[in-house]
Amino acid sequence: MQATVTWQQDMLFNCETDTGKTLQLDGDGNQLTPMETVLFSVGACSSVDVVEIMKKSRQPLTHCRCELIAKRAETAPKVFTEIHAEYVVSGEKINDKHLARAVQLSCEKYCSVMLMLAANVNITTLYRVE
Repeated sequence: MQATVTWQQDMLFNCETDTGKTLQLDGDGNQLTPMETVLFSVGACSSVDVVEIMKKSRQPLTHCRCELIAKRAETAPKVFTEIHAEYVVSGEKINDKHLARAVQLSCEKYCSVMLMLAANVNITTLYRVE
């Protein structure tokens, strides 16, 4: 995997992967910031796992949403100190034990983003079926 980040103006940067995917990030916060993308990545990476595990468990999942709340250090570097992820799923007759297991497996074994951050960030999770 390779990427290039190119400064455009002010604190605006264009990001492009070696596969041609692009994203624009803004250090001033007028657009998507680098830290917001890290938080998005936590939710997206772990949600992919939850959905895949639920499908393999033959759970009739129709919706999955990950709601994230993060706290950052007050002084530089303003790293994440805490991240709370709540998985909200829906579907007909979702088994609570399967969902609990899917979240646990994602957080402890499969989600590479969470696992990279886990040594330095207090990550907590909840789940619920709507």
